[in-house]
Amino acid sequence: MITFIIALIVLVVGFFTYGVLVENIFGIEPERKTPALTKTDGVDFVPMAPWRIFLVQFLNIAGLGPIFGAIMGIFYGPAAFLWIVFGTIFAGGVHDYLSGMLSIRKGGVSLPNIIGDELGKGTGLKMVIRLLTLVLLILLTTTFLSGPATLLQGLCSLGSLEFSGHVIPIVWVLIIFGYYSLATVLPVDKLIGRFYPIFGGILLFMGMGIMVVMLGWHASEMPEVFDGLHNRQTNGLPLFPMMFVSIACGAISGFHGTQSPIMARCVTNERQGRWIFYGAMVAEGILALIWAAAAGTFFADPETGLYGIDGLQAYAAQHPGANIAALVIDKVSRSWLGTIGGLLAIIGVIAAPITSGDTALRSARLIVADYFNLDQRPISKRLIIAIPLFLCVFGMVFVDFNVVWRYFAWTNQTLAVFTLWAGTIWLYRQETTPALSQGQERFRFGYLIALIPALFMTMVCSSYILIAPEGLNITPDKRWLGYLIAGIVTLGCIIGFISWTRKQHSKAN
Repeated sequence: MITFIIALIVLVVGFFTYGVLVENIFGIEPERKTPALTKTDGVDFVPMAPWRIFLVQFLNIAGLGPIFGAIMGIFYGPAAFLWIVFGTIFAGGVHDYLSGMLSIRKGGVSLPNIIGDELGKGTGLKMVIRLLTLVLLILLTTTFLSGPATLLQGLCSLGSLEFSGHVIPIVWVLIIFGYYSLATVLPVDKLIGRFYPIFGGILLFMGMGIMVVMLGWHASEMPEVFDGLHNRQTNGLPLFPMMFVSIACGAISGFHGTQSPIMARCVTNERQGRWIFYGAMVAEGILALIWAAAAGTFFADPETGLYGIDGLQAYAAQHPGANIAALVIDKVSRSWLGTIGGLLAIIGVIAAPITSGDTALRSARLIVADYFNLDQRPISKRLIIAIPLFLCVFGMVFVDFNVVWRYFAWTNQTLAVFTLWAGTIWLYRQETTPALSQGQERFRFGYLIALIPALFMTMVCSSYILIAPEGLNITPDKRWLGYLIAGIVTLGCIIGFISWTRKQHSKAN
């Protein structure tokens, strides 16, 4: 309980301290008109109330990530708590804030445009980022389609299909897919702006309910960091970098960078940015913290005498090949919150991924529209883009969920690396620009708020693709080579950044 309470306090304090610092370094301009006001089109650029945008942003970025990811992360032990807290404050919050605010400053553009503008003016890099982002969004939509469909099938079985050794709840998949089709093409204020704040509130209520029960009746059973930060995972995979990719959305997620521009097109004042973008990330970190603690607290196996995280490991071993995170959510919610509370919890857990899946498709539509410069006011032009995306996602449903999730996780974190590097470059340019807005404070070395997490995540993603089973799968006795290569890649990024800054300095002089 001590670890959980301290972690919770640090997250809240981080928002009111480090979040303010990030806002000041960025340099908001409250008098500047936002794209929601200058480009209002009634479809994607629609002014909305700040509280509504916050709840929509929270629901969009939450999805399965802070719940599924946190549950999978706690398998590695209490070290997961540290990554959730410090990752949220120093990496995820910065990432989400910069992606949202840079979109506002650049006229509401999508993430590939932000990254391409800062890391390279040529079309080559923009195209690579577009393709990477579209792959990520298709993978994510697939996971956020399969996950809730599996949960709904457990509540109400409507028919399934066995394909290549795994069962697909095909009827629920089709129902959710039909909803995705509507939410992707309708104006943002019709479904998303109207109903998502309700689901966002349910998701927060569910998390608070789990936390109250856990602290009130199971406090003594909660994992503590002083139990040891060693790797508790039993599958032989190392804590670094596997845990830092598994938790993903609960600490930092490239997917968030694709969602922030959607809400950036609805923000009416730059003052709202910290509460909407950084604040939603902190709220997600709190949710991830709750579910990591719950998963590490709930399970006990009297026959073997295993409790806590060891009990969770034993429970997972009893269900090989299953979507273990979905099973954990169902079991914890029903047991701790009773019938009504459990139903609300399940609704929250189901609604969150569904509502993130459709906004992922919406983001994909906007990225393609930006590239081809297609006016999205006519619904026919929205459908021209959306239908091929629908077909790609539906085809991916027939791939094993666990495989899709692993590839999504790495692609997700790699995109976050590019976003952080783009933020680093933009902040450096702002710091070295002679003409700043009147009254704007100059922060020396302010770009470090993005550079440090960019370097850390570069190391994480580089080592992951070398070590992970879905990557090059370097054998345990050769993992030192994977870390060495990843370290060289990270060092190369440092050298490249220093070289670029010197060139910028020379140009300025």
